[in-house]
Amino acid sequence: MDVRTKSAAWALVAAALAASPAAAEAPARQLAAVAGRELADWDARVDAMLRAGDLRVRRTQEDTLLPSRTHVRLTQLHRGVPVYGGELVRQTDGAATVSVFGTLYEGIDLDPRPSLTPDQAADVVEKLSGADLGPARVPQLVVLPQEDGRFALTYTVRVFEGATISRYFVDARSGALVLKRAELMHQAATAATGTGTGVSGDRKKMSVRGTSAGGFFADDVLRPPSLLTFDMKGNLSRTIGFLNGQLGLRDNDLAQDSDNVWTDGANVDAHTYAGWTYDYYFKRHNRRGLDGNDLEVLSIVHPVRREDIRLYSNDIVSTFYLNAFYAGEGVMVYGEGLPPGLRLTTGQRVEYLAGALDVVAHELTHGVTDFTSQLVYAGESGALNESFSDMMAAGAEFYFSGTAPGSADWIVGEDVFVPGGIRSMQNPLAFGDPDHYSIRFTGLEDNGGVHINSGIPNHVFYLAVVGGTHRLSGVTVQGVGQGNIEQIERTMYRAFTTMMPPVASFSTARAVTIQSARDLYGAGSPAERAITQAWTAVGVN
Repeated sequence: MDVRTKSAAWALVAAALAASPAAAEAPARQLAAVAGRELADWDARVDAMLRAGDLRVRRTQEDTLLPSRTHVRLTQLHRGVPVYGGELVRQTDGAATVSVFGTLYEGIDLDPRPSLTPDQAADVVEKLSGADLGPARVPQLVVLPQEDGRFALTYTVRVFEGATISRYFVDARSGALVLKRAELMHQAATAATGTGTGVSGDRKKMSVRGTSAGGFFADDVLRPPSLLTFDMKGNLSRTIGFLNGQLGLRDNDLAQDSDNVWTDGANVDAHTYAGWTYDYYFKRHNRRGLDGNDLEVLSIVHPVRREDIRLYSNDIVSTFYLNAFYAGEGVMVYGEGLPPGLRLTTGQRVEYLAGALDVVAHELTHGVTDFTSQLVYAGESGALNESFSDMMAAGAEFYFSGTAPGSADWIVGEDVFVPGGIRSMQNPLAFGDPDHYSIRFTGLEDNGGVHINSGIPNHVFYLAVVGGTHRLSGVTVQGVGQGNIEQIERTMYRAFTTMMPPVASFSTARAVTIQSARDLYGAGSPAERAITQAWTAVGVN
């Protein structure tokens, strides 16, 4: 959940966050083969690369929306070492190949033998970051495509540094830092049903676990995966220790209530909305949780105390008060919001970040991306990563519009950044985000505009549903209509989870989403037409 404009506007913050430079990718071949000789040639080349050991199957996924289809994700290898961002996705229908999308890096001439061990690389990263890595944080050897077209043999690992998540790439021979990229993707048991009051004062049911000693834990034992909500009671150092794998959490860390009438709104909403998000993905997309296999989800609430806000740096405030983020491996962290009486200079108050279904669904969708396309969090692929989270968040909000507080809309975060929210899919310009490719952000801030430029594919989603004439291009989109929003949700979900490569441009996304609509609803269908027109309207061809 990005609040770049909100954190800069906070009345107590004197300086904006430091910009995070985006790393450009080395020259690469991006392909979108869907028919004819080109598809046949790439199908044969994929088979040859598999035989030669230049590709390795990362994941085989049966299509939950088209049972006859299978999607195989293939990681590019250089002499046995994965190439970061190099991946092909082949869709098959029985023995026939339907499409091949992806990115391949060519001309790699690199000795793949490292001088450092993974443990030595971990020591280097600990010195660079100041963080202590637990045994679960093991650096992985990868070939990194670089900005100048060359390649580096590196170890990579994701680290939580106190106020942000960063991915480090260190040279596998010298230990020198090659690249650092921000990856904070910002937003005996017995079953029992409790009631709770959420952040907005709304009442909702909660699936919890009763104990033999009386009392109740925020442990959902009714849904297939383990959905746990932990109340950190403002202990930031313990929170960071857990995020870096130094310590585990126990039953005593779970959010608790003595009479099963829950009154802590942040705990209530984090726990309930995690369950609702699971239900949305299962009922709408036939997906079982973040990894498709009912991965445990851990929600971290109250990582800091509101009354301590003046004790912390701007970075800590922006991360743990004004943000929610997915920390990887099924872990969610929800910011504390601002104390009563404090507002952003925009006049907005900030509630507990767990208090919005679209915030929760947005952040958990980053987990879905982690287990599927792994869209690289920089430039256009990073903007697609953020946009997919917004699309699914809007989908979840509309799906539950009969029961969620307020009513569904095209604004992101309006239930916790009050009034107004932080982004609009209907009118991205209302928040300073581009709605057309010709005015896209091209600077280094925001990892190359991952949140800023998400406005472009976000507007595609809106136009494909609602329709309309774009103010700049003059292109009119015949949307499928609000009553058929499910068609666009499923098209986008299937495109982003089964066929999208990690390094994807907006142009690649156009091809993949059109193919997804064609597969699901047929050539010339209203869904295919709407998505094609919407991409054209925003200037992506």
